[in-house]
Amino acid sequence: MDVKIHPSWKQQLQSEFEQAYFADLVAFIKTEREKYTLYPPGSLYFNAFEQCPFEQVKVVIIGQDPYHGAGQAHGLCFSVNDGVPFPPSLRNIFKEINDDLQLPMPASGNLTRWAQQGVLLLNAILTVRAGEAASHHGRGWERFTDAVIQCLATQKEHIVFLLWGKYAQEKGRIVDPKRHCVLMAGHPSPLSARQFFGCRHFSKTNAYLTAHGQSPIQW
Repeated sequence: MDVKIHPSWKQQLQSEFEQAYFADLVAFIKTEREKYTLYPPGSLYFNAFEQCPFEQVKVVIIGQDPYHGAGQAHGLCFSVNDGVPFPPSLRNIFKEINDDLQLPMPASGNLTRWAQQGVLLLNAILTVRAGEAASHHGRGWERFTDAVIQCLATQKEHIVFLLWGKYAQEKGRIVDPKRHCVLMAGHPSPLSARQFFGCRHFSKTNAYLTAHGQSPIQW
């Protein structure tokens, strides 16, 4: 199957695109698009991979599924388009960055600037119906993104995996902490932010990258 994804990722994931589950997923998405509004737009399903090629990945942040409100999702977990008000989890992420690194609250919640520095902003599920959170759960995206994590975990070394909340931590279990840096904390949503605040993951990430000869992220 010819999937429009960055060439570096296509090379790594071609075997996934040729499997029956992925063909079923593509058929499901096609049917869904005929009936419902889906987010993000079709051209941005693989935006995380486009903005952060395989060879450039230094950090992985794992989310669940895209924002389901109009104009928010653009294919990067936790990120919103320019001009969109910060969702609560993203605001809490910026609060932790401010506390950790004394950086001011940014003007935009668009995290493309992170992705282009080597931060793979990976949702476990890459599409959603408008207004219906987790509506594409269990349709095949999770298997695909598990393969992405497995590929990174086995083909590269010294990646920082930021696993916020039980869902991300479960998905990241396949990562060898002896080969990579695995940092865990509560999810930054208001329901669990008490277990997120104070994690200092942003300074810890940069310390690890620097210690392994890589440039730090400008958060």
